[in-house]
Amino acid sequence: MNAELSDRIKLPVEPSDIASAHERIGAHIRRTPIMETALASARGARIFFKLELTQHAGSFKSRGAFNNLLSRKVPASGVTAASGGNHGIAVAQAAKRLGYRARIFVPEISAKVKVDAIRATGCELTVGGARYADAQLSCEAYASESGALLVHPIDSVATIAGRGTLAKEWEDDHRALGWDRVDTVLVGVGGGGLIAGMAAWWRERVKVISVEPEGSRCLQAALLAGHPVDVPVNSIAADSLGARRAGDLVFQIARHAVADSILVADDAIKEAQQLLLRDYRIISEPGGAAALGAVISGRYKPQLGEHLGVLLCGGNVDPTTI
Repeated sequence: MNAELSDRIKLPVEPSDIASAHERIGAHIRRTPIMETALASARGARIFFKLELTQHAGSFKSRGAFNNLLSRKVPASGVTAASGGNHGIAVAQAAKRLGYRARIFVPEISAKVKVDAIRATGCELTVGGARYADAQLSCEAYASESGALLVHPIDSVATIAGRGTLAKEWEDDHRALGWDRVDTVLVGVGGGGLIAGMAAWWRERVKVISVEPEGSRCLQAALLAGHPVDVPVNSIAADSLGARRAGDLVFQIARHAVADSILVADDAIKEAQQLLLRDYRIISEPGGAAALGAVISGRYKPQLGEHLGVLLCGGNVDPTTI
């Protein structure tokens, strides 16, 4: 996490990979908006939202999905993915747009609104297993048998580089709107593919901070242990931030380029969802609101004059549950 050390170490995904991915997927993704908020700060900070929940498929996952399908050879058997929901929606929609067959595996824990969105693409859908890890095992077996291209939701260069385009876009658009800098960005984390890409883009130039639910903390556990480890998963955000283990590539990037790791309680995540709906008319799923939960709960306290970015990364939720 040392900035000077981070600048010298070659990471599995570099800014050049992300810039190439951004050019590759630009015609297929939405440039999502940034807004300055009216959130009060006793320390005189400025707080900005990046509204990635308005992305195609309702989350940042579209970036990695398109980068995989546009940079890798897709066989006649098509593509396959395992997902808690959002990655599956993104892969299914990307495959449909590009004309490929897709088969998606999701666990029983997946939210109905996400399962319905996957099914609406017309892809083949298999629902089974209690947790994401169960769906992943079934997906890997299918890929081995069929030869379908497996689009990993976390730990592949194409996935991480595609998701890193969010940071490049954010930086470019922030400046274009007349704001001179971003000092710190809070990112909700499941398996870590998103924060790995964003940290690989910004490295020492912006502090990128991981925010995980207390009941689902695989990245913090890996950073503390010095290597990825299995963790129990029990959180309101488990269908999007419920990875049991951080990816190896994710860990290699995070140990050098993620500035800090924060945990938030489920109650803070719920409160963040309600604040977004009440004050901004923004509907966020629990995982999408986790980063904001760190601010309103005081787990992250902005510094005097800090320009703080809060990523709202997913909006696939039944509004009646908020």
